[in-house]
Amino acid sequence: MAGFSDSYHLQIGALIFPGIDQFDFTGPFEVLSRVPNATFHTIGLDTAPLRDMKGLILTPEKSLWEVPPLDVLLVPGGAGQVQLMEDASVLSFIRQHAAGAGIVFSVCTGSLTVAAAGLLKGVKSTTHWASFHLLEKLGAIPVNQRVVVDGKFVCAAGVSSSIDGALRVAALLRGDRIAQEIQLYMQYAPEPPFQSGTPETAPVEVVAAARGAVSALTATREAVIERIAAKWQNGRK
Repeated sequence: MAGFSDSYHLQIGALIFPGIDQFDFTGPFEVLSRVPNATFHTIGLDTAPLRDMKGLILTPEKSLWEVPPLDVLLVPGGAGQVQLMEDASVLSFIRQHAAGAGIVFSVCTGSLTVAAAGLLKGVKSTTHWASFHLLEKLGAIPVNQRVVVDGKFVCAAGVSSSIDGALRVAALLRGDRIAQEIQLYMQYAPEPPFQSGTPETAPVEVVAAARGAVSALTATREAVIERIAAKWQNGRK
């Protein structure tokens, strides 16, 4: 877990991909790009521009195999994350950099990708509420919290919790004071107009509508995860 000196130049890298939920990436970028004495790398399967799940264009600066050893690896989520769970090159990239990283930071369903790489077995983790039940199928220990830290693994739940998780990572890297200065610069002091941010606090009809809207995607995720779990049981990677 972290423990870097202030004089050590940090290498922070984020994986982006078609169908990403951009806030899973841009929220942490807003925080971690401000960490002192650090370089932030935006990494893609290749360096072609790509669109997030709502059409925003993002451009990676490096492909998977052009990245230096990373001290922090950020794995976001989004609808396009489903394909990554069975992409051998992506899973190899995650395993390679996670092995040497001080922190592996997942946001939303990014934790399912990290879990599909076999890295969250027996690790306390979280993810987006609609996919929370899937963590256990990949050997993780689900914890219903906004941010969960277990060893080198930091998991943030859905989308907006990416900022909370990134501030926790910043504190682990450079101390609470730096993280607080970044938070203040961002004026991150949320006052949501509604208490609908979790299934526990949202009105029943809102939860039902939200679950219905993502039910097909959740079912697709579950089918992929069932295939992965079956391969593991049969001793295949």
